[in-house]
Amino acid sequence: MSIRHFLDSIEPNFTKGGKLEKYYGLYEMVDTFIYTSSAVTRGTTHVRDGNDLKRTMTFVVIATLFCILMAVYNTGYQANLAMEASHLDKIANWRSMPMELFGYNPFNPLSCIAHGALYFLPIYLVTLAVGGVWEVLFATVRGHEINEGFLVSSMLYTLIMPPDMPLWQVALGISFGIVIGKEVFGGTGKNFLNPALTGRAFLYFAYPASISGDAVWVAVDGYTAATPLSLAANGGLEAVYNAHYSWMQTFFGFEPGCLGETSTLAILLGAAFLLYTRVASYRIMGGVFAGMVATSLLFNYIGSDTNHMFALPWYWHLTVGGFAFGMVYMATDPVSAAMTNTGRWIFGALVGGMTVLIRVVNPAFPEGIMLAILFSNMFAPTIDYFVMQANIRRRMKRHA
Repeated sequence: MSIRHFLDSIEPNFTKGGKLEKYYGLYEMVDTFIYTSSAVTRGTTHVRDGNDLKRTMTFVVIATLFCILMAVYNTGYQANLAMEASHLDKIANWRSMPMELFGYNPFNPLSCIAHGALYFLPIYLVTLAVGGVWEVLFATVRGHEINEGFLVSSMLYTLIMPPDMPLWQVALGISFGIVIGKEVFGGTGKNFLNPALTGRAFLYFAYPASISGDAVWVAVDGYTAATPLSLAANGGLEAVYNAHYSWMQTFFGFEPGCLGETSTLAILLGAAFLLYTRVASYRIMGGVFAGMVATSLLFNYIGSDTNHMFALPWYWHLTVGGFAFGMVYMATDPVSAAMTNTGRWIFGALVGGMTVLIRVVNPAFPEGIMLAILFSNMFAPTIDYFVMQANIRRRMKRHA
């Protein structure tokens, strides 16, 4: 019912000829403006899609399934290979009892999956339990609902852990990442640093022996196996080839490393899903990749007689270490990354360029993606500010 019809039904004096005829035109105008205005939206609506926080976080978790499967299999595969090379027929911990059902054959998929799951699941369950307690505690104190953001942080944090990380250190790192990296700033959506990377950075500086040495990448006590990235840093590609690592092997992920960072193929499958669902920004991924390629080509051109990393090609930077994982899952965090479209390109390029810079120039730390992302997170608001100011100046010039 329109305003005019409503008024006519309760008071005939509002109609023409009545006592309040002088107000009739006003109500006629209001009625026309509200109900029959020609100023309507043309074309598509302003609502892009129906994604909410829950659906977005669910999509990210689904995208990590490829990395999870590869993490479980490759962890067990590397452990079984190490046991075969060390002539061990049994591991000296609680995992020996369930592994008696499967054996330690590196060429048996069930054995590799079971062995890897016995390392992956404890780390994930400790992360989920300890981080969940902090989430519930802060939500209770603030009177907020418990959101799904922690499900993503817990999974990403697990995938960037070494397979034999002590569980008490896992709990300490996720506590630091959730409390100091997110909750003290207001919780999900208000943190300026990636919580998972914040927790890992804390562990790296507090307990470097548990997260940076050669012995931590294979889940067998006393067995040392350098990653292809550390081999390249110490001896160049020749050392990588001498250790029988090919580029395709590093692309598929059959190499020592953190749980979910080894397989570039699995990571790219997750990236395709995130881009298809529009959860992750292609501008950030493209910026990270372009920054890495440009910086590595620059170092290749400069060259060095003493530093082997100067000669490492960009396609090796892509597959070794955690570059691909950081590019797809960490740098694209919508909260801690840049918000403007132009700023996302700049932010990504800064991450990619700094990653190669740290890998090549810093002799003590061959991996650089973690520090590059955290550094860029701090400058993301500044990048957005200058992008918006430049846009304002361009519009003022057009208006003038």
